[in-house]
Amino acid sequence: MKRREAQAFWSLGNGEGELRKEALAPLKFNELLIETHFSAISRGTESLVFHGLVPESEWQRMRAPFQAGDFGGPVKYGYASVGRVIEGDAAWLGRSVFCLYPHQDYYIAPSEMVLSLPEALPESRAVLAANMETAINGVWDAAIAPGDRVTVVGGGVVGLLVAYLAGRIPGTEVTLSDIKPERADIARVLGVEFTLSQQAPSNNDVVIHCSGHSEGLMRALELAGFEGRVVEMSWYGNQSVTLPLGEAFHSRRLTLRSSQVGELDPSRKPRWNHRRRLALALSLLSDPVLDQLISGDCAFEALPMLMPQLTRAESDVLCQRVHYYGAGDN
Repeated sequence: MKRREAQAFWSLGNGEGELRKEALAPLKFNELLIETHFSAISRGTESLVFHGLVPESEWQRMRAPFQAGDFGGPVKYGYASVGRVIEGDAAWLGRSVFCLYPHQDYYIAPSEMVLSLPEALPESRAVLAANMETAINGVWDAAIAPGDRVTVVGGGVVGLLVAYLAGRIPGTEVTLSDIKPERADIARVLGVEFTLSQQAPSNNDVVIHCSGHSEGLMRALELAGFEGRVVEMSWYGNQSVTLPLGEAFHSRRLTLRSSQVGELDPSRKPRWNHRRRLALALSLLSDPVLDQLISGDCAFEALPMLMPQLTRAESDVLCQRVHYYGAGDN
């Protein structure tokens, strides 16, 4: 049966959200109608969006591919949707797909913006694709080489994925550092060492900061060795960050650089595009241990009630997966 109406989650920009109905237009050439089975909440960025904390100077640069509205709110936002093609080109019908689409139960997208899932990847895990893509970009920006000593500060989803990827580069010594001791179990499953923040190893070749707190970035600077690289993957929205760039920062000749998934690593731009990078992210999610990163599950209809809890700083959820009525057993 053809769908001509959908429901989408909208953030109002003041710590509240609601479900809104919207009409689905007739399909155009090369467009697909997708029935959503799962989506995921990227807690760092979506918390800032939900509470209206995206600075106006970044409203255009931070737009998601299928965003509707502006960051001041109301805004339809999100970029981790997995579902099944139910209408469109016959070659796509029935395929499980990933799309950088907001939280919505049915939607239309051009086929060039949709990727088929690898055969070994279940839909329920594919919601990690956007976070994996961010982690890939961070590892590229960090230029980690075989044998490097690497510490990842901050054990959220992106930090865990960065540690997972870095730990598979031959000869690397990778440590995940976090203030929460319960992250040790996940680090062990992912095959990397774990320490609490104050016990993290020093003299690192590379330190990647993913905690989202300025204290974590300060600790990352402390952990870098002489002429070491510190890669900042956290985004603070409209918050200011104070750093100790006096003291020994210059004499230790540290490099501090940002990493942001909206741009490709400069050394890869001549050969890579966003679609190729996202396809790589999907291919790297075949490992079942990555299910450990999905620690919350809720129904789509519960999002307006649940989002205020999920976006609180003290929330301990890693990846919050959202399931929709068509999800079945995928």
